[in-house]
Amino acid sequence: MRIVAVDWSGKLKGAAESLWQAEVRDGKLTELSNGLERDELIVKLIELANEGPRLVVGLDFAFSFPAWWCEEEGWSDGRDVWAAIGDRGEGLLDACEDPFWGRSGKRNPHPKARLYRRTESDEKAARPKSVFQIGGAGAVGTGSVRGMPHLLTLAKHGFGIWPFSEGWPRVVEIYPRLLSGPVKKGRWSARHAHLFERFPDQPRDLLERAAGSEDAFDATVSALVMGEHEAELQALGRPAGPGYRIEGKIWRPERSG
Repeated sequence: MRIVAVDWSGKLKGAAESLWQAEVRDGKLTELSNGLERDELIVKLIELANEGPRLVVGLDFAFSFPAWWCEEEGWSDGRDVWAAIGDRGEGLLDACEDPFWGRSGKRNPHPKARLYRRTESDEKAARPKSVFQIGGAGAVGTGSVRGMPHLLTLAKHGFGIWPFSEGWPRVVEIYPRLLSGPVKKGRWSARHAHLFERFPDQPRDLLERAAGSEDAFDATVSALVMGEHEAELQALGRPAGPGYRIEGKIWRPERSG
């Protein structure tokens, strides 16, 4: 099975520099690169799937919104969400009106119960951010809004977008902090130490490259941890419980190490 993890970028211009992808095959890190814009990366993923369908892609952005807003908007499944955001996403980002917040003068208008998807509440120890936050420290909303339309493209090319649909090739939502654990990623020395202590058998040149930036680090660690849990990724089924079918779910390993 081929595994690709992508540290996504929500930048309007120049996203290619920050958008890193790491590839793992048979447990070994084989590629780590940046330089592709979002559209170009999606084309590359489709080409990889054409080479062999046993491909799992981890994308680092939220795949949907809290169920209450999806219901208000009349969206009943993931494709509804992604199509609508493809049409309206840039306008929503420009306006930064409720339910979005985070730009200058736009404070969080939500009580906690409406701020997060169920999957983010499940992972509260790792403190995922709200998809409605599109400005300020750690904001994930902009990247998510600029990522969701690409899920529709992948789905139209036969990808199963977990947990909305099943099948191969497969795309999962990842949150690198859940996969790396408590690393001080802002420090080169901490990134370097974690990579070489946690993954001592991986190619040293690629680990050195991975230590060079937080984005490269996140892509690399995510791909390697996904590779350690290949069997789980192969066996993924639809998660039980309300909400996931419209909100999506962050993938994380079921077992440690």
